[in-house]
Amino acid sequence: MSSSKSNLFMVALLLVSMTIINTCGANASTNPKFPAIVIFGDLTVDPGNNNYIDTIFKGNIAPYGINFPGHVPTGRFSDGKLVTDFVASSLGINPFLDPNLSNDDLCTGVSFASADSGYDDLTTLLSMSSRFQGKANNIIAEALVVVSAGTNDLIFNFFDLPTRRLEFDISGYQSSVLQRLEDFVKQIYDLGCRNIVVAGLPPVGCLPVQMTFRLENPMNRQCLENQNSDARSYNKKLVKLLPKIQVELPRSKLVYTDIYQPLMDMITHPQQYGIVETTVGCCGTGVLGLSLFCNSYVFWDSVHPTQKVYQQLAKYIVKEVVPKLLPN
Repeated sequence: MSSSKSNLFMVALLLVSMTIINTCGANASTNPKFPAIVIFGDLTVDPGNNNYIDTIFKGNIAPYGINFPGHVPTGRFSDGKLVTDFVASSLGINPFLDPNLSNDDLCTGVSFASADSGYDDLTTLLSMSSRFQGKANNIIAEALVVVSAGTNDLIFNFFDLPTRRLEFDISGYQSSVLQRLEDFVKQIYDLGCRNIVVAGLPPVGCLPVQMTFRLENPMNRQCLENQNSDARSYNKKLVKLLPKIQVELPRSKLVYTDIYQPLMDMITHPQQYGIVETTVGCCGTGVLGLSLFCNSYVFWDSVHPTQKVYQQLAKYIVKEVVPKLLPN
């Protein structure tokens, strides 16, 4: 990111920080577990930032948002809400200007996620270099911070395009991405972030786009085990890395969020979740006129899960992950 763009970004960041302060101070009786939620990441947690970015990745057109309140496309890459929307709501935080929630009653959230971002420079995760000031620093220090990226890195730079395969084997590339993740976590720590949730990779080989792109017979759709194995090994390395980073960052809490297993369980045992279709996206199958029918799908399109899946993932995060950040 150029210096001028970085400065503009930090101005916007500070303005949003003041919005968080004013909103959270409006009603102390709400007493949320966290005064705010801050999101950094990729397409799975982008609530519409890409609407304002010069990029080909857009989710602000129909049929995206068909199950969102008001049935409008917001820029979210799904039929409805994202996992971070549901997590925020569960914690009493207004999830990124949800029209059904009142800022008079709830604290708010801010997302710096972008659909085409990642840890690798080739996938351009937003960078930041300035510090929050005054009261904003206190809010950010107590906020729930979610970092969710990495899928784009493997798909765009290693699996589907050979860009990084010219430099690394899979183990080497995982180490490179994890080093960039570590650098980014330290950056946002320097900005004041302390309660940080870091998501692992999903079962990348089960994304419909990967099955279509890689399978010799697209009609016989099965998860690509080699890509899933690479995702699992990356996650194992991330689990070992986070405690090491935390030791270097006083008063920080770094918690791993397992996205792989909950999503894989829905794919492997769909009937337990009322799911029928696990290998193709609902969008593009000709059933969009029956939007409720998409509730029986794992994937909304070739990459992004449905609102139903995001809601299940949020339940897991609120139950299993968030308590690890709270005082004992």
